[in-house]
Amino acid sequence: MAGHSHWARIKRQKGVTDSRRGKLFSKLSRHIMSAVRQGGADSDMNLKLQYAIEKAREYSMPKENIERAIARAAGTGADGAAFEEIVYEGYGPGGTAIVIEALTDNKNRAATDIRTVLEKSGGSLAGAGAVAWNFEKKGIFWVEGPSITEERLIEEALALGADDVEAEENGFQVTCSVKNFSAVKEGFAARGIAVAKSEIGRVPKTVVALSEDQVRRMESILEALDDLDDVQNLYANYRRASPAAQKNGGPS
Repeated sequence: MAGHSHWARIKRQKGVTDSRRGKLFSKLSRHIMSAVRQGGADSDMNLKLQYAIEKAREYSMPKENIERAIARAAGTGADGAAFEEIVYEGYGPGGTAIVIEALTDNKNRAATDIRTVLEKSGGSLAGAGAVAWNFEKKGIFWVEGPSITEERLIEEALALGADDVEAEENGFQVTCSVKNFSAVKEGFAARGIAVAKSEIGRVPKTVVALSEDQVRRMESILEALDDLDDVQNLYANYRRASPAAQKNGGPS
């Protein structure tokens, strides 16, 4: 794992429970409402709203939920909640960096909740700019392994303007510049390459190798952060250390 995106992790989970699905839909609704508040309710004229709606559809969010979120933000529904986008930064096990993107109507509450989760798990909240520099905004695609060979994917992805293809446990992660995101996505669709998930997110420049115990602690932190209503996206720069490294002492 060369980093962590909680959207990708949710997408790969089988049999997501109703309670987690409800929480996910709430986060997606906030994403849609924020896009509407910033650029209007016409998705043809609001690219951010287009992306938010597309993400909601990828997670099978009902059409009526999407329409209700747009109406609320546009002020035509029962209420028109306003949310502020805030990025928090923190540290996890082994000096790992965590970037937390939040949408909240109460930034004091959000900061307190995030700090509490981190400190209870042995992490800490960092100041602005402390770790975000280690992440780049990229277009990210997850392609399931059985659907294509690594050789063909590399050839096709690079021809379409992607920057990198990295093998993962159950497939591949393809990254590209933000400006090439649409071209790569459309190119994959035209070539019949099945993309399990795509997003514009943060990719770490460097990663920290963690022991199995540290990975469990990190994943516990990320799960607890993900359970917070205000948290939208999570990114962390870790991977599992190789078995040989762990056997020889590996990361502490």
